[in-house]
Amino acid sequence: MKEPTRRKNNWLIISIWSALTSIFGLLFWQIFGYGQRLLHQPFLQPAALPADIANYQTLEAKALRIASANLRAGIEKRRLADGQEKLVLCAGLRNFREPWARDLGFAGFGLVELNEFQAAREALEVFLINQRPSGQFPVKVHATSVLDRYLHSLFKREQPGHTPIKPKYITAHNTISLDGNAILVIAILNYARRANDDQFISAHWPALRRAIAWLETHGLEDDGLLHQAAFADWADSIARRGRILYTNVLYWKALHDLAEIAPIYGQPEDRDYLKTRAQHLKKSINDHFWREDLGYYVTNRIFDNLSSSGNLLAIAWNMTSSEQAHSILDKMNEFEMASPVPTRTPHRPYPNKFIAIENRLGGIANYHTSAAWLWLGAWHVIALTRMGRPVEAETLLRRISQVIVRDGAVHEVYAPNGHYLTSFWYTSEAPLTWSAGMVVYAHYVYHRHLANQKTQSK
Repeated sequence: MKEPTRRKNNWLIISIWSALTSIFGLLFWQIFGYGQRLLHQPFLQPAALPADIANYQTLEAKALRIASANLRAGIEKRRLADGQEKLVLCAGLRNFREPWARDLGFAGFGLVELNEFQAAREALEVFLINQRPSGQFPVKVHATSVLDRYLHSLFKREQPGHTPIKPKYITAHNTISLDGNAILVIAILNYARRANDDQFISAHWPALRRAIAWLETHGLEDDGLLHQAAFADWADSIARRGRILYTNVLYWKALHDLAEIAPIYGQPEDRDYLKTRAQHLKKSINDHFWREDLGYYVTNRIFDNLSSSGNLLAIAWNMTSSEQAHSILDKMNEFEMASPVPTRTPHRPYPNKFIAIENRLGGIANYHTSAAWLWLGAWHVIALTRMGRPVEAETLLRRISQVIVRDGAVHEVYAPNGHYLTSFWYTSEAPLTWSAGMVVYAHYVYHRHLANQKTQSK
């Protein structure tokens, strides 16, 4: 080899080596610095029982006190990208210290029962502020990545709360989520009604109409039913796509509730338009999902299982006939969907090939299949109460109370053995404000029903 060529090759090798050394050195110091910051975060403290828990005598009263404390624990002040600060409701404290649309939407029912009106209002405002001109609400408003959250959880450290939170419009599966838009509309209207905050609806009526208009763009022309991608709704570990019962029941409820108040806040034509859309959608839901031979609404045309979310919401929100409601509840009893913990997601698990690979690898393939969720149990209690079946509702409320008092917290999800779900890679979030808020709501709905019965019997 000639000397100039040898020198040139040596220079090239040295340059590559220097570049690689610099890159790996930079990566090392970045990882080292991140590790230092992570380990300087305070240790996560286990969920503590309320100091006054001994003052509550019954199992149900203790569970309500714990659920209320768990819900309030998720309220914190966070800074937005524009510098302003708002109260938000974090989905959890360990894995999910950030506000999610669907979590807030359901947990908001509990917030208003506890008169946490300021927290509910500001938390909803965060999503209204970050609504796109098209009408789409964020899936969540966050400041940490999935890996960042996991590492903080793995090392049992608090997630940092000082970084401004910013909106995220795409799910972890690179899809858009339709149910978040619908439940936020429902939650906003529920807050305003319970807080007597007419100004809130008046100020945000255009935003609510945009939210519905955005959903309409995902509806099918013939029946108006929403059509979603796989892994896109609350059961986001399941590849259920197309027309899904749960998502469309939420959509119907949002249309129905907007139609009721449109004469006050909307344009003259809004009420008739929204009412007609809600009526058409209700008919389409019954035509597409109701199976008289099975006695319940199927999840979709591929999965003919009884998924509790869509069926229970349809009953609780008075979308079903009385005959349909009792049939669904009877079938859920037959399938033992509320045993040992209320309530299991579907009555029959989804085939393994439809379950997300990360859930299978993480040892929690049953996360949305044979596992139970207390937020579903809460809607089960509400549905039974509304249909005049208080003895069954009381039984479920007692089961819910037993696991909350046993664990000292409202857990995210429960395995078929009745204990919270855990694997080598994942442990159920505790507390989960979504379920805590719904447990609070179910308690109040059930006891209001009992009080009304007593009043009427006098």
